[in-house]
Amino acid sequence: MPATEMKRDDEPRRAQTPWRTEGLPDNAAKDEKKRPKLNWRRLLTTLALTYLLSFLLLSFFAPKPHSMSYTDFKAQVAAKNVAEVYAKGNTIQGKLAKAVAEPDNAEATFTEFATERPEFAQDDLLQELQEQNTKVVAEPIVGGSTLSNLIFSFLPWILIIGFYVWMMRKQSSMMGGGLLGGKRKGPVDPESIRVTFDDVAGIDEVEGEVAEIVDFLKNPGKYTALGARPPKGVLLVGPPGTGKTLLARATAGEAGVPFFSASASEFIEMIVGVGAQRVRQLFEEARKVAPAIIFIDEIDTIGRARAGSRALGGNDEREQTLNQILTEMDGFTGKEGVVVLAATNRGDVLDPALVRPGRFDRTITVNAPDAAGREQILRVHTREVPLAGDVDLTAVSKSTPGMTGADLANLVNEAALEAARKGQKDVTQANFFSALERIQLGAARHVVMPEEERRRTAYHEAGHALLGMLQPGADPVRKVSIIPRGRALGVTLSTPDADRYGYDEIYLRGRIIGALGGMAAEEVIFDVVTTGAESDLETSTGIARQMVGRWGMSDAVGPVQIYPTDADARSAGFSEEMLARADAEVRRIVEECYAQAKQQLTENRPKLDAIVAQLLEKETLDEGEVYAAAGIDRSAAPSPQDTMPGAHADGP
Repeated sequence: MPATEMKRDDEPRRAQTPWRTEGLPDNAAKDEKKRPKLNWRRLLTTLALTYLLSFLLLSFFAPKPHSMSYTDFKAQVAAKNVAEVYAKGNTIQGKLAKAVAEPDNAEATFTEFATERPEFAQDDLLQELQEQNTKVVAEPIVGGSTLSNLIFSFLPWILIIGFYVWMMRKQSSMMGGGLLGGKRKGPVDPESIRVTFDDVAGIDEVEGEVAEIVDFLKNPGKYTALGARPPKGVLLVGPPGTGKTLLARATAGEAGVPFFSASASEFIEMIVGVGAQRVRQLFEEARKVAPAIIFIDEIDTIGRARAGSRALGGNDEREQTLNQILTEMDGFTGKEGVVVLAATNRGDVLDPALVRPGRFDRTITVNAPDAAGREQILRVHTREVPLAGDVDLTAVSKSTPGMTGADLANLVNEAALEAARKGQKDVTQANFFSALERIQLGAARHVVMPEEERRRTAYHEAGHALLGMLQPGADPVRKVSIIPRGRALGVTLSTPDADRYGYDEIYLRGRIIGALGGMAAEEVIFDVVTTGAESDLETSTGIARQMVGRWGMSDAVGPVQIYPTDADARSAGFSEEMLARADAEVRRIVEECYAQAKQQLTENRPKLDAIVAQLLEKETLDEGEVYAAAGIDRSAAPSPQDTMPGAHADGP
């Protein structure tokens, strides 16, 4: 959940090492400035331009011999006016003893000439020249001076050699050093990119967990005096977007120490051994500027449990990189002042050797924030956003259950974008809820539906909404719309008043009944079932399967878990009879809920028709309008103490 977009190293530096750095000490910057650097790109460009300029100068300004006919040349030989001759084959170049006027321009004269001897010539040219004591050399004049000839001879080779040296250095730097050695990474201005706990919100309990690491890096003597060993590694586990990376950066910023960050996938290359070399280089650089923090994002990329000896395949490069990380972390004595932070979304697949005490001593779970946490995150992300007076971030936070910090940052950005599109000077509450609809439901489509299909869609959505208002334990209905959005022809949005972390069987059955409300309404009114019930059936069946196979809410199956999370049900070792019984229970629950949905809609047909009438007129009803249309008091409507969000998006 980053509050602001942070600056990064420039691209040339990133190309040298697969990690980013923050807050290196000033003496590192001074050492870096003392080191002379050769800019190969600038050198090669200068050489190429010099070669081109030399070529142009020699081509246009170098003196060229006058081209004369062989007849005129013989005449000059007969006149004994040829001083020197340079010949190769039939090409003859030379110098006259006295200047001769050009045939086309009597005022212009020349002494140097060039001609071509015909193949059919039968004269004895050599004897004639020798009789006149003319110097004859069997080598043609190519034009230009000795310096120009040297330039044209050696410059192409210099360019080729320089290009290959540049390519080799480029390749070696991409491999993290290579044969020629890569450049050291450049220092980063500590003040320009540092973040602290002030930029982190909504996960106060996690901040407390990492605060001890900050205290150790600031005051190591406080712990070593008591014989305490600081944690070598801390693993942050949680869903995407919950702020694991920002928390690691804030930890380094709060402690005021250098921060090295890299994605685990950046260590992996096709060449075996490169990843291990990069890991060694990373830990070596961190030790040089200790105390420091190393952060490895998505560590499950290289930290997955290694295959057994009988397993086929495998990834030698990944395992070598993992082994090097294990070795480096074992090499810590606790006095170096280097702490390794890592983040992953899949803590269950990590190798046991990686997460054992002595390597990653602590595992901190970073969950999605609650309502209060979401409000704090929204306040962080709206620091630089001009808000209108009607903006209530508390109401916005209550309407966004389940959203992570990244989701809330996106919500604020979408609201600001909408305000800019409309030419507003500040962001209003309407912009926030419009952006929320866009994120949760998709952008509205301009589709002209036939009146009959529009009416059927209205009954479908009204069925969802009415059962949500009637069913005890259901989430309050926030909005109903028959405007097509995304792939859906209509949408019913229900969100809770507060967060809840445990659900009973009554609530789950209410969710199934509400999900089947659209399909039940179509059958009650039109006596048909359309393809718009696809997502409803997917939702209801999924809840029923988890009730039976994972949560023990079926007497026929009992309190056992027969549906593993990430595997086939048969891999759990249950018999076909047990699986068939579970399938029968899933069908029974769904059929009972569907029958109850049809019964409630039949008994409340006037309310259903009233909602449909308002939908056909206005197309979209907010919370107050839909409850008023049904004649149901919102405060007296059955509602849970705390529930989880639900939304029905129905399409063809």
